[in-house]
Amino acid sequence: MSFKVGDKVSESVTITEKMVEQFAELSGDYNPVHMDEAYAKTTRFGRRIAHGMISAALISRVLAMKLGPGGIYLSQTMKFLNPVFIGDVLSIELTVIALREEKGIGTVETLVKKANGDVCVKGEAVIMRSGIV
Repeated sequence: MSFKVGDKVSESVTITEKMVEQFAELSGDYNPVHMDEAYAKTTRFGRRIAHGMISAALISRVLAMKLGPGGIYLSQTMKFLNPVFIGDVLSIELTVIALREEKGIGTVETLVKKANGDVCVKGEAVIMRSGIV
C-alpha cells in the first residue's frame, strides 16, 4: 500500500441543494425530511437535513481519490451523531490506524465534521489494495 499508519488526508465539501436532489434521484430516498421544507420545519431539526449516506459517499470519495486510488472497500461502520444541513461545510478526515501489509488491507478512521468542529459521522473503513484476493 502507498500509505502508512498515521497518514491523514482530508477534504472540505459544501453540501448543496443539487447534491440532495441528485442523491434522492439516485437512491429513490425522497423522505420529506430531506425534500420538503414545510415538513422538515415540523421535525426536531427545524429544517431540511441532507441524507446521511451523502456523508458516506464523501468518505468513499476521499478514500479513493486522496488516500489510495484503486482501493476496494471491504467494510464501513458509521455512527450518525449530528445532522448535516444544506449549506454546511464538511471536512472529511481519514486517518490510517492499522495495516496488514502482507494482505494489502488497511483500517482507516473516518470522520465527517462541520466547520464548527461538531462530528456528524464517525466510523472505520477496511479497505484492500486492488488485485489482492
